[in-house]
Amino acid sequence: MFFDNLDQIPEIALGTGCSVFVINQLDDKNFEGAFFLSPVDKPSITVEQVRDFTAQFNTKQSKDIFAVITPADAMSTAAQNAFLKNLEEPAPYIHYVLLTNKPTKLLPTILSRAQVFYHKKIDSLDADLAVDAEIRNLAKQFITAKPTELPALADTIAKQKNSREYSLEVIAIAVELLYKSYFKTKNPAFLEKIPKFTELYDNLAMNGHIKLHLVADLC
Repeated sequence: MFFDNLDQIPEIALGTGCSVFVINQLDDKNFEGAFFLSPVDKPSITVEQVRDFTAQFNTKQSKDIFAVITPADAMSTAAQNAFLKNLEEPAPYIHYVLLTNKPTKLLPTILSRAQVFYHKKIDSLDADLAVDAEIRNLAKQFITAKPTELPALADTIAKQKNSREYSLEVIAIAVELLYKSYFKTKNPAFLEKIPKFTELYDNLAMNGHIKLHLVADLC
């Protein structure tokens, strides 16, 4: 989905439990009285910071709360997994807002559980993904592959150095491409593919057999 002005973010976020806003200008001027989480001293946001940040919203509230994480891509993988637990049973009054200009750095499982909004001004759907061309091409091939073509693609990934990290990046880019393709075309077929890719990402992240899941999860 798209939005025109940064001033619209609070109003849009009010209608969601968790929203991701893809914007270039990451500032907090649009949120008065919100809670913010950003890196402190280190370039990344740690698990402990995420847990401390979200713990303050466990008490009963009578009004809406904005919990803004910026830049959301600064969360480490472990921190993102810790954050995911808050989306399993979200409180109706909490609105998590993730600001980023690098959505591919967010776990596909976060993107699949959030509503993603692109700022029209940066024309982000037409911008090249900030990844290696080979990874981008492999992601595209996995999206369009027939079941009989998946084993060869899985072999390609399995031969890579650090094949697990490589496979996770390929699948993350595939999810981002699926979202972008849907937003550009409104073709629901792209959305329908996302659950398989997010399940695949989870299985690979939990040390599942790389070649087996790359084939079986997408068939």
